Amino acid sequence: MVELSFYIGVLGNIISVFVFLAPVKTFFRIVKRRSTEEFESLPYVCMLLNTSLWTYYGIIKSGEYLVATVNGFGDVVEIIYLVLFLIYAPPKMRTRTALLVGILNVGFIAAAIVGAQLGLRGDTRTDVIGFMCAGLNTISYGSPLAAMKTVITTKSVEFMPFLLSFFLFLNGLVWTCYALLVMDFFLVVPNGAGFLLGTAQLILYAVYRRYDKPSRNRLSEGLEEASPNECLIASSSSE
Repeated sequence: MVELSFYIGVLGNIISVFVFLAPVKTFFRIVKRRSTEEFESLPYVCMLLNTSLWTYYGIIKSGEYLVATVNGFGDVVEIIYLVLFLIYAPPKMRTRTALLVGILNVGFIAAAIVGAQLGLRGDTRTDVIGFMCAGLNTISYGSPLAAMKTVITTKSVEFMPFLLSFFLFLNGLVWTCYALLVMDFFLVVPNGAGFLLGTAQLILYAVYRRYDKPSRNRLSEGLEEASPNECLIASSSSE
């Protein structure tokens, strides 16, 4: 089982790398136009919060180095995204983003790690950080749920890219299998949820792709503004 879990974990790492790199196209657009336009920074702030805690969890829990490595990679990628966002965002958005980064990615993470290191020991430390990771990871699925609501409302898959749904499904499936093999239920809960959401999205895609895409003038301005933001977060994970 140890060998099988290792190979599945490596496969999960590879898939997660693709998920983390999914917004690269978005940032090429931002750099090219020298503007963040209507994109929001919050998904990247939340993702960095997520990957930072998972990296720490992978470090403090014995045998979970595959979790630490892939989320460490995610940390680097999300930091690059946020730096680019801070460079090209308008002043008001730049200030808000810097405030969020300071509070969540610096203050909260530092408090969690220092508190865990100084106030908790052994399995208790691992369990507390695991609960935090699983909770934050599950909350991050608000974005896929919003995309599903948009598909049902508009009867169009325009705002739910197939590859995003497919990788959400695949990422959740592989990491759930890994978590079951190593008996890590903190990994099972969020990735199992990701697998179920990915499955639901693929079913919606199969149902609604037959419909003609609605013309732009039939979409509300709010949907047009929100559409880039609904495709930025992935499981354990992102566009």
